[in-house]
Amino acid sequence: MNKSIDTETLVAKAVDYFKQGYNCSQSVAMTFSDYYGIPEALMARLSASFGGGIGRMRETCGSACGMFMLAGLEVQNTEDAPEPLNLVDNPYPSQELKKKNYEVVQKLAADFRAETGSIICKELLGLNKQRADGTIPEIQIVATPEARTDEYYRKRPCIRMVETAVRIYCRYLQEKWS
Repeated sequence: MNKSIDTETLVAKAVDYFKQGYNCSQSVAMTFSDYYGIPEALMARLSASFGGGIGRMRETCGSACGMFMLAGLEVQNTEDAPEPLNLVDNPYPSQELKKKNYEVVQKLAADFRAETGSIICKELLGLNKQRADGTIPEIQIVATPEARTDEYYRKRPCIRMVETAVRIYCRYLQEKWS
């Protein structure tokens, strides 16, 4: 199947979601709501827990998690069902399909890591930097998100992570279609 995708329009849409206050995972996942025929509000709720490195615990980057969540929607049985994507039938627990999904996620993760240096939120944010005395500060895990101010956007690479995840996912789709 030969399709095209307007990557930069989708990147701009994802950044706009993030600037509206959606978390990184939501911003990536919601960008593809129309593509998968999933209501935007449902996609926002499904991806909400993955922001801030999964529940703001600073583990796997939420932008990457949003991309991985989308991969689960894209990976289908070997005979690939015709479009639109069948979201009603459950093809799992197919071992073949799980393997295929894990391969896609691992490739997306490798691409994200190659472009950003990590898939770990605390590393991307520089929260695990070694101090002059050789110690690494303990990360305080709090549930309360920071206010979205100009300072917030200046000190965080989150917008770049959202952009990167959307570009990588678009590239994955384009490669799959060619």
